[in-house]
Amino acid sequence: MRSGPISRAELARATGLSKQTASEVVRDLEANGWIRERGQTQGLVGRSATTYELDAGRAYVLGVDLGGTKVHVALADLSGAIAAEEVDATDRRGGHHVIEQIAALTRSAAARAGADPRRIRYGAMGSPGVFQPGSGRIIIAPNIPDLDQIDVVKALRVSLGFGVAVENDVNLAAVGERWRGCCREAATFAFVALGTGIGMGLMADGKLIRGARGAAGEIAYLPLGGDPFDSRGYRLGTLENAIGSVAIMERYRGLGGQGAEDVRGVFDRLVDGDAAARTTMDEVARVLAQALMAIRAILDPELVVLGGSIGARPELVERVRALLNGFMAEPLRVEASPLGGRAALMGAVGTALSTLYDSVFGMTDLPGEQARTAGVETAA
Repeated sequence: MRSGPISRAELARATGLSKQTASEVVRDLEANGWIRERGQTQGLVGRSATTYELDAGRAYVLGVDLGGTKVHVALADLSGAIAAEEVDATDRRGGHHVIEQIAALTRSAAARAGADPRRIRYGAMGSPGVFQPGSGRIIIAPNIPDLDQIDVVKALRVSLGFGVAVENDVNLAAVGERWRGCCREAATFAFVALGTGIGMGLMADGKLIRGARGAAGEIAYLPLGGDPFDSRGYRLGTLENAIGSVAIMERYRGLGGQGAEDVRGVFDRLVDGDAAARTTMDEVARVLAQALMAIRAILDPELVVLGGSIGARPELVERVRALLNGFMAEPLRVEASPLGGRAALMGAVGTALSTLYDSVFGMTDLPGEQARTAGVETAA
């Protein structure tokens, strides 16, 4: 029913089920309130058929984008439409305090949408760091303390009352681009987020790549832009030390740049013709282009999506494209994220919606299916 109202005969043809089985499925779903009659359609020989559609308000899913500075939650209905959103500064105490904050924001979103909280069936959360399915902990997330000390999945399940999938936020941003962004027709691509740090989400043949320990895509540690054996790069990574926000400011000031207090200011100075700002962005683009070349050599993606507060800036995207066009026989397609800061949130909603669809309808070719993550606990 992704394409709209459908009759029993059309459902049978689309799924390969017999007409009798399709009728039984429709009858069961209608009896349980998941679908409802929409109208009538005229057949080729004059006979009409009843069409059915999802009852979008029958259930809801929760998407959470947990960051070091803010928590963003969204409630969506069965059609994927956002019913309500809430945003708040991340509780600096971290750990269980953040879990309770998410629960409070969820209740607030439900009230704003006029939705019964008991109708929220599944959720998905993106966070910085690396999620460990075995322990439920999130490690390497220094801006949110104590997530590595608790079973985050279990804690969310207890506080919210329904199952929640936990995933790296950049991975979910890739999912968001596949579901609602510029990668709807791409099965193999990379999402590279450049902001305070740098990270990557990888899709190969429609499936999210996580790696043996959940750390696939940690391109901050690519040996580019500096000496990979320099111990100063152990904590953040060689590439992040070369082109993260701190490095960009160091480059700008090292070139004698003045008048910019942060990276946004450097971009502003770039518009004003500041030579130091121009050289800084040229240097960052060159290192980033080298990283994208390495990604292409390994993954052979259809395209790379650049996101994050720095990566999606057109001034940087244009420079990277020019470099790739000049040094690659078949230039890599590079696009700025159309979802911007909402990419991870959309990926979380898509993941939760897919899990719910699979649970209720037994179908796996639904929005966000490629994002079904480890760590999902279903509600009783």
